Amino acid sequence: MKDFCLMTDSSCDLSAELASELRLVVLPLSLRMGQDTYRNYLDGREIPFKDFYDRVRAGEMPVTSAVSVGDFETAMRPALADGRDILCLAFSSGLSTTYQSAVIAAQNLREEFPERRVEVIDSLSASGGQGLYVYLCAKERDKGKSFDEVSAFARDMVPYICHWFTVDDLHHLKRGGRINAATAIFGSMLAIKPVLHVDDAGKLVSMEKARGRKASILSLIEHMAATARDPVNDPVFITHGDCLDDAEYLAGEVRKRFGTKEIFISYVGPVIGSHTGAGVLTLMFVGRPR
Repeated sequence: MKDFCLMTDSSCDLSAELASELRLVVLPLSLRMGQDTYRNYLDGREIPFKDFYDRVRAGEMPVTSAVSVGDFETAMRPALADGRDILCLAFSSGLSTTYQSAVIAAQNLREEFPERRVEVIDSLSASGGQGLYVYLCAKERDKGKSFDEVSAFARDMVPYICHWFTVDDLHHLKRGGRINAATAIFGSMLAIKPVLHVDDAGKLVSMEKARGRKASILSLIEHMAATARDPVNDPVFITHGDCLDDAEYLAGEVRKRFGTKEIFISYVGPVIGSHTGAGVLTLMFVGRPR
């Protein structure tokens, strides 16, 4: 029996190398900056990550687009024609219509390939949280688990993917209409750094405010200490908005505090970065329900 296809989208913010190693099919979301539209490939082939963040720092406000039904059908059809079933792990429905597009495409293709299985699961996750989720599912597949076993694992794992992150640029949030001008000005003067997470509905929620960048980073670690399942042996994913030094500092502190064996660091891609701005820093781990 042929191996099934594990599919996701570029909001997982995995490195291109890791996605290739995991044998994933990854569909890009899109963004528009000025008159140009770019697809958010994991390797940054259409818009390099650093170029994107330089433009955001200069004041550009991108507009993002979900993966379309047609794009999913185009990606799914060859696998189905080759006799392979598809398990698609999609970007949170609380943040994008990508999941709904995948569901519609799957329904259309089930009629065309009635002998094949196409299942779409709402990860309720984003960025490195989605990346961690997909990684864990791929590792289950690589243990030789069946389509049904990996699908059941994926559904069970959704509430245990914990997302904690901090945003550095309050003025970007103001430009995007997420906070008002006064909050941005006074927050910046006081070096206020919001700490947020993704809730049970897969939506962004502001949890607290830290005074200064270092305090906000240490807050992420405290949340991990409070809820992580097995911080030594479970993998941890850290993503960053062009602030690699901060990401490496965070990784070092996590290793020092917990002895974590496996930490993956990658960029927050342009689609997620369009909403967070430069300097976003995330910490994603397996823990108790969100």
